Amino acid sequence: MPEPSEDKLSYRLITGPDTREFCERISTALAEGYVLHGSPAATFNGTSVIVAQAVILPAAVASADAAVATAVDQLEGDDEEAFEGHA
Repeated sequence: MPEPSEDKLSYRLITGPDTREFCERISTALAEGYVLHGSPAATFNGTSVIVAQAVILPAAVASADAAVATAVDQLEGDDEEAFEGHA
């Protein structure tokens, strides 16, 4: 699984006209290790359909989840110390 790096953004929102080229851009991102994030969006600009799809790197999500878990553990530890000795 690719690691996030300066070259590779953890999150990308790919947008453009609903064409084969757009689908190829999404396919390339998937081949690079990104996964789809959320549902695609579509709108009509008066001439053509414009679509958007968010993609993320799984390693970035895992890192963020680990950071949240650590922060929660630290908060829970702080709460126990704050109430220690109180009835």
